[in-house]
Amino acid sequence: MRRLKTGLGRAAASIPVMQVEEERWTGDSMAFRIRALGQIATGQVDVAEDHVKVQVVLPWLLQRFAEMAQATIKKRGQLLLTKDDGK
Repeated sequence: MRRLKTGLGRAAASIPVMQVEEERWTGDSMAFRIRALGQIATGQVDVAEDHVKVQVVLPWLLQRFAEMAQATIKKRGQLLLTKDDGK
């Protein structure tokens, strides 16, 4: 959970055209709002015992990046979830 809580900010820092405007945790759920290429995207991350569910609402101008974003979220999310604490 700790790695997930810092993951969005680190991801945004590595993508120059993206910035986190809001990140609010309530229990095991995080609501967020990001700005990319002048557009606002919102979403929700829900953490369960055996999986993490990510939902993102993209404005139509960003929808063409949806597949690329999905692949990146899956890859980085998997790394965050499987990374050993000592690394």
